[in-house]
Amino acid sequence: MLTKRIALLLLLCSVGASCNQSATFPAGQWLDLSYDLSAQTITWPTSKPFQLDTVAAGRTDKGYYYTAFDFCASEHGGTHIDAPIHFAENRKTVDQIPLTQLIGPTVKIDVSHQAATNRDYQITVEDFLAWEAEHGQIPDSSIVLLYTGFGKYWPDPAKYLGTATRGEAGVAALHFPGLAPVAAIWLVKNRKVKAVGIDTASIDFGQSQTYDSHVALLEQNIPAFENVANLNRVPITGAQVIALPLKIKGGSGGPLRIIAFVPDVAEAK
Repeated sequence: MLTKRIALLLLLCSVGASCNQSATFPAGQWLDLSYDLSAQTITWPTSKPFQLDTVAAGRTDKGYYYTAFDFCASEHGGTHIDAPIHFAENRKTVDQIPLTQLIGPTVKIDVSHQAATNRDYQITVEDFLAWEAEHGQIPDSSIVLLYTGFGKYWPDPAKYLGTATRGEAGVAALHFPGLAPVAAIWLVKNRKVKAVGIDTASIDFGQSQTYDSHVALLEQNIPAFENVANLNRVPITGAQVIALPLKIKGGSGGPLRIIAFVPDVAEAK
């Protein structure tokens, strides 16, 4: 009942309904699960880095202070969303994803122990089943967050990506964990999830050549959140997520501001 109440409050607030004294949140905390965009932002080796250019900064000739900037950013740099059309023809673009699919209860699958000893670890069906054996079946309409522990390496690309090399040579040298294609297929066939997020640069592991986990999820109009921050602070169950990307018309993705509300009764990690 508490989870449903929180989800309703989040949805009402996100679409502009009044969050007044008659609709207050329970005790808890808000977590920022997004990295800031800066010159240190990690991007895919073949993507342009984030750039911020100063248009104005300082006192004007009329006496008031004024700042303004232009920025250039990859759709898929830093904390971002992969819209279904990114890897699936005729699927939803980022502006077409319903708000209700970007807001909801989350479960965290912790594979940080496995990833600590294997940079190329791929999350398995067995990892999902082991989680369910302890916590119950992944609830319908959940946002699944995959915790590998690689957020501790941000913003060092050599440690986070496995390489600091840029270009196609950098892509070939990527080594970080991801979701195994067979597990992605199992998830979409057996569970009804809204979205899947991960604390690495890709839903597929770094050495993937065909990005089959992307295809499995996005073909079913299930978006992916990548480079999600602070998953070490998200509880196993009980948190609620709001993941709102830039609304780029026709976009294949975009920078993502993702936050989590963690009530005091949430299950500890």
